[in-house]
Amino acid sequence: MESSEPWFYCLKHRRPEHGRQEAEQYLLGPFPDEATAARALDVIREREARKEAEDRAWSGDD
Repeated sequence: MESSEPWFYCLKHRRPEHGRQEAEQYLLGPFPDEATAARALDVIREREARKEAEDRAWSGDD
């Protein structure tokens, strides 16, 4: 496998994987490195919280 392939978090195996080793339905990513892929669920939670705050601020619900 080429080292230029991105990292993914596999929901099926619950671990970071280098390259597309599973069907897309099981993958989160791509991520730039293994450490970020390992934190995939936290990264997604952080992004969602930030987007929800932006939506509240935009709609004036803050």
